[in-house]
Amino acid sequence: MSRHKFVIQYDGTKFLGWQIQKEVRTVQGILESNLKEILKLEDAVRFYGSGRTDSGVHAWAQVAHVDLDTTLNENEIKNALNANLPSDCRIIDVQKVVGDFHARYDAKSRIYRYQCYTGDSILFRNQSWSLPRLDIDYLNSFAEILIGDHDFLSFSKYRVDLKSTNCSVFYSHWSYEERMIIFKIEANRFLHHMIRYLVGTMVALYQNRFTENEFLSLLREPRKEVKIIKAPPQGLILEKINYA
Repeated sequence: MSRHKFVIQYDGTKFLGWQIQKEVRTVQGILESNLKEILKLEDAVRFYGSGRTDSGVHAWAQVAHVDLDTTLNENEIKNALNANLPSDCRIIDVQKVVGDFHARYDAKSRIYRYQCYTGDSILFRNQSWSLPRLDIDYLNSFAEILIGDHDFLSFSKYRVDLKSTNCSVFYSHWSYEERMIIFKIEANRFLHHMIRYLVGTMVALYQNRFTENEFLSLLREPRKEVKIIKAPPQGLILEKINYA
């Protein structure tokens, strides 16, 4: 039995998230069912992901680990899976790793991007939030405040079982690429819906639907189940997981 690290790319449009669920299409579900078929196993092998992505959220480089007992080498595993997977999910890389490697717990940071499109083309609807205009300098005045250690309880879906809602944000910045305005954020961990709440709130600030004092209050005085703006899922992309 050997542990393998998988790097996975997927378009989340037609997936109900990463985590396997009964009778719905998820990334983890199709990976496990396809690998079971390829290796002719009685039971599915479990893909342990670096984290969960929500329904409609995309990934350039999701990471998962799997324990396999197979004579196939890494390239053969990759090619066999890609030959069977649907067109909206692909294996980018497969590597053997040490037996105690863990895709989630060994991750040092995660990098996400959120894309807002301000142009007229309809071709970006599945990977961005279409907005008429945004002011990057204004947005960055709030993005900079997020850097550091904060309690993001206000900017997350409340979970009674979650012991801590503290996150360390290493990078938080808006940039402009032609008509695409991109928010990129790197942190040691992210809470459920956290990035979508942050993006939605910053956009609401620009649109005068939220005040600066309200934003700062949510960050400095964390509280659960706050009614704030949540950005739609299709603009969010898991870009990279760092292990060093």
